[in-house]
Amino acid sequence: MKKLTRKVAIIGTGLVGSSAAYSIINQGICDELLMVDINKERALGEALDLSHCIDFVHSRTKVRAASYSDLVDVDVAIITAGPPPKPGQTRLDTLGIGAKIMEDIVPQIMASGFNGIFLIASNPVDIITYHVWKLSGLPRNRVIGTGTSLDSSRLKTFLSEILDVDPRSISGYMMGEHGDSQFAVWSHTYVGGKPLLDILEERKEEIGEIDLEQMVDMVRKVGFEILKRKGTTYYGIGSTLAYITKSIFNDDHKIIALSCVLDGEYGETDICTGVPAMITREGIKEIVELRLTEEEQEKFRKSNAVLREYMDSIGYGQKMLAFV
Repeated sequence: MKKLTRKVAIIGTGLVGSSAAYSIINQGICDELLMVDINKERALGEALDLSHCIDFVHSRTKVRAASYSDLVDVDVAIITAGPPPKPGQTRLDTLGIGAKIMEDIVPQIMASGFNGIFLIASNPVDIITYHVWKLSGLPRNRVIGTGTSLDSSRLKTFLSEILDVDPRSISGYMMGEHGDSQFAVWSHTYVGGKPLLDILEERKEEIGEIDLEQMVDMVRKVGFEILKRKGTTYYGIGSTLAYITKSIFNDDHKIIALSCVLDGEYGETDICTGVPAMITREGIKEIVELRLTEEEQEKFRKSNAVLREYMDSIGYGQKMLAFV
């Protein structure tokens, strides 16, 4: 009989994990939601609080605190555990601690018999996603990071304010590292199907000269602007996790900028980085290879070089890759 219950686990019940859970419950995305944390009392507290939402939302989601052994039949395991960057740090600076956390978490999840999809938000998300892929032994299509999905949303939000258009009418992607080396693919950014670059040229007198590189810099830095003011970000990434999870269960075939393990796409191998990808019930169905300009391809190469430098610090250097 076909499995009918949609089951999600959230590993890490801090602000990001609990925000994702709140979004998932409010949208009725799954039938059962498991909250897992090293701090079992925190997980129980979040589960109890979230369960009290059910009378006020349109569908019933069973919420409970759980342990790793309960994850055997989970469809999507969302990992949010990990430290936020401290003032003056980048996301990459949290890699050492984040990698060790995954080395504790992932084997315990796999020991339960878990055979679902990993969805990772823990930073630095590209390298952590690659690390989870290696630790889990799952196919690359079932280990997914949030990548530049939130960055792409931020880009569209900034553009929508300038152009006075709904951000959902804008199509465009940030690619590469979810961090300081990411870049916008301006050659494939459209508003209602019309190239953005054409619109900016035609409406120059109305909206003025737009510094596109400054806008990209805003996208790169806005997370840290939020962090300075409230300690960390969680609503945006929580909604992102819910959106991706919903797309998985609905078999949407949506194309989202995600952290994907590349195996020849864009001329890159043995790296996880932000690219547009089609998401389905089985995970990543296809990595969409955009025809980048020479300048964009060089930015992508440089961004991936930054990731590889940090990957080396946890044992994924180029010499070692031949043996893993």
